[in-house]
Amino acid sequence: MRQKPVNEVVMTFLSRSANEGFARTAAACFVAQLDPTLDEVNDVKTAVSEAVTNAIVHAYPQTLGKITLRLRLFGDQTVEILVKDNGVGIEDVDRAREPLYTTGNEERSGMGFTIMESFMDRVRVRSTPGKGTTVVLSKQIARRVGLPV
Repeated sequence: MRQKPVNEVVMTFLSRSANEGFARTAAACFVAQLDPTLDEVNDVKTAVSEAVTNAIVHAYPQTLGKITLRLRLFGDQTVEILVKDNGVGIEDVDRAREPLYTTGNEERSGMGFTIMESFMDRVRVRSTPGKGTTVVLSKQIARRVGLPV
């Protein structure tokens, strides 16, 4: 069983494309508590960007909806990021996780989940058609030498 988080924040915002940058920056600021390297911060920012963009583009294709971002830090230097929507959901999660698969238009690469998986230690996806999708991203940040345990 997972230990209790040492810090946590939850925020909800509308599925406007401008809020992708907000979510990305909020995640970077929050994870800064763990003194990550620039590469680690960029990994988190990129994964959050992909998860939030997926919710904006695919969950609410014809309307605005709410997206919840939950950021949690654990004592083992792990950051866990939950991105949740109550949108259209994903019919076939396994297929959606395949590289180049997209339900979006020709501007979409279909690489969102692949990118998340390449930058995070773990990516979990739960979805119910008509009810929404939850993506949970986890990454352990390396403990810096000389910092207290």
